[in-house]
Amino acid sequence: MSEEYVGSGDPAYEAKVLMISVAARMAGMHPQTLRQYDRLGLVQPGRAAGGGRRYSVRDVVLLREVQRLSQDDGINLAGVKRIIGLERLLEQAQQRVARLEAELDAAYRRIAELEALATFPGRDLVPTNRTSTALVVWRPRRNPER
Repeated sequence: MSEEYVGSGDPAYEAKVLMISVAARMAGMHPQTLRQYDRLGLVQPGRAAGGGRRYSVRDVVLLREVQRLSQDDGINLAGVKRIIGLERLLEQAQQRVARLEAELDAAYRRIAELEALATFPGRDLVPTNRTSTALVVWRPRRNPER
């Protein structure tokens, strides 16, 4: 999204607490536009106990982005929906990459810890001064079922 909310890491950013009239006013849109965007799947508001739509600050930022893409850039709503979907996939992929990088860093740290504890760091076997030029040939066993 081009416009990012400062508190996007804050749970309040995701909380679906804004009534449709408040969210529409914050987004600079008519409430009917928000209902249409909900029907098209451009934004997914939460629902109150009585069935009324509830929006988050994140939804308002998304609504502003939908408006910018459709009005300023001339992209039709189907295109906007596709762009939003791709941005969500990208965000999920970036989060997954960050998690995997953290796991990899932890694994490297653990390897370094284990190597520091090893009797012969950096070697799997006992050190030897003798080198070998032997060639080992591996042949698979024949399948006895044949």
